[in-house]
Amino acid sequence: MTAAELVVRVRVRQGWSRVRAAWFPILQAALAAAISFAIARYAVGHPYPFFAPVSAWIALGFTTDRSVRRVAELAAGVAIGVALGDLLVHLIGNGPWQVAVVLFVAAILARFLDRGQMLTTQAGVQALVIVGLPALAATGGPLGRWIDAAIGGAVALAVALLTPRDPRRHLRALARTAVEDLAAVLRLLASGMRTGSAADVQDALVRGRASQPAIDEWSETATSAGELARVSPAIRKYRDEVAELGGHAVRIDRAMRNARVLARRSRSAVDAHTHDMSTIAAQVEDTARAVDELAAALGSGRDPERARTQLLALAAALDPFRVAPQDWQVQSLVLLHRSLAVDLLEAAGVDPQDARESLPEI
Repeated sequence: MTAAELVVRVRVRQGWSRVRAAWFPILQAALAAAISFAIARYAVGHPYPFFAPVSAWIALGFTTDRSVRRVAELAAGVAIGVALGDLLVHLIGNGPWQVAVVLFVAAILARFLDRGQMLTTQAGVQALVIVGLPALAATGGPLGRWIDAAIGGAVALAVALLTPRDPRRHLRALARTAVEDLAAVLRLLASGMRTGSAADVQDALVRGRASQPAIDEWSETATSAGELARVSPAIRKYRDEVAELGGHAVRIDRAMRNARVLARRSRSAVDAHTHDMSTIAAQVEDTARAVDELAAALGSGRDPERARTQLLALAAALDPFRVAPQDWQVQSLVLLHRSLAVDLLEAAGVDPQDARESLPEI
């Protein structure tokens, strides 16, 4: 399998994972847009309530990770942009220089009101939309389009607050995927070390790089879920586990980076064909098995006791002078493996100090 084929396979698997995670929040956002449209048309009496569904869709987005702050920022940004655009178009008309004025004023006002980038971006974009739309698109009087945007934002905020899903399920799935990717990288690396295959070592490095988006998504999702857990009564009870999964994402990110460094350094040793790498290959293979156990534990929400036991036993054997007494290049690989082992031990619940002390003194 070529490196390009490997990247494509990883990307396709991650793509289907995103679709499975996103279909329900997309459905929620679509229904919220429809409800906003119906309220603005039938309850308020606006015949063309364009900005009501636009505001709801933009504010909710298409993921389960609906930070209340993010939803509020987007909804407020749309409302501010629409109101300011309507006001300025009424005062100065529209045209090229009016576009510059409207965008400048909208962005300055948004930055004054809040630090959020999304608020500023949406305020500017919606103000530009107002400048570009013909006057006949405005319905409901001078505040009509602003009322439509406010309705959409209010519906979006209600959906974010009142219909939260258990954030642990999605986080656990992301954790399992990311940690399984790490295990796969280590298995490929071990195979390359054992057989002297530079192609396998290179494939391990390529797969490690291709897996980074999965870890990034896990970390970003944990951050958003933590913000929602602080304000939503329905999921506040999950706050501790959400925070713990976010911490694991940081540790696995470090572990993946260390695995990539180990793969890069292994390439020169494999190319030389003069090093006995059987022992370190076996250790990396053992690490991959422990990481598989860690993935299963994080994915199911149980304590990673088995992974912790395996990793502690592995760490105790990472003495570079015993693994390769006369080979400084293999010794350097063992030293890199030690850093990886500490990150994994911390991800398995071992105290950082205890994780470092589990390694042999050198």
